[in-house]
Amino acid sequence: MKNPRLILLIVAMLTTVIYSCSDDNSPGGSSNNNGGGANTGGCAGGPTTVTDIDGNVYNVVSIGNQCWMKENLKTTRYKNGNPIPSGLSDAQWQANTSGAYSVYKDSAQNDSVYGKLYNWYAVADTNGLCPIGWHMPNIAEWDTLINYLGGVSIAGGAMKETGLTNWSTPNIGATDSSRFTGLPGGFRDNNGDYLLLGNLGQWWSSLQFSTFGSCSRYLYFNSNDISQDFNNKNYGFSVRCVRD
Repeated sequence: MKNPRLILLIVAMLTTVIYSCSDDNSPGGSSNNNGGGANTGGCAGGPTTVTDIDGNVYNVVSIGNQCWMKENLKTTRYKNGNPIPSGLSDAQWQANTSGAYSVYKDSAQNDSVYGKLYNWYAVADTNGLCPIGWHMPNIAEWDTLINYLGGVSIAGGAMKETGLTNWSTPNIGATDSSRFTGLPGGFRDNNGDYLLLGNLGQWWSSLQFSTFGSCSRYLYFNSNDISQDFNNKNYGFSVRCVRD
């Protein structure tokens, strides 16, 4: 006979995790940031690009009432000018408890196409990872985007770059009708390994759900969905910023 106390404990743990990534109390976010516009180039009533502290210029796109960067972040510095540590060995990456970034397999080509992979400590750093006037999306903002695009079961296709130049075949459902142009930049795990370039694009949210973990959203090459995940803060994922 199954242990009923064990079953209740497992259910309680799952409920806590799901609730944590659905109940976002992150500061500084807005789910209605630009007053209109539907899948148009540039922000509604605002800029068509944004420039980070390093001088990298990103195209932006209005999707519903939000304005998102349509490229992955590449900055090597926080918006106050402080450098973000990089070049960490596997052991250093695993043990680190402060902001850092990696480039997938230290490839300049990967950096150019997919941007950098930031751990969650960089996301949460009070020096600010996103450019001035922009911020890390919270869970509510991710959900607003996903719901506007039809929900989790179809929004992924609307967010993925089309074709097989960067995505692995079959890149199911990819239309990029949102013009979000999600790219499969892979990730660096908490052991320092680089994984799934071409197969997966994963982006942090600003939400911490436990001492060790935080919430993210990801797209996959063989799915039309956009899914949520709960990850160790030492993972390195891509970053997209949303306008204040």
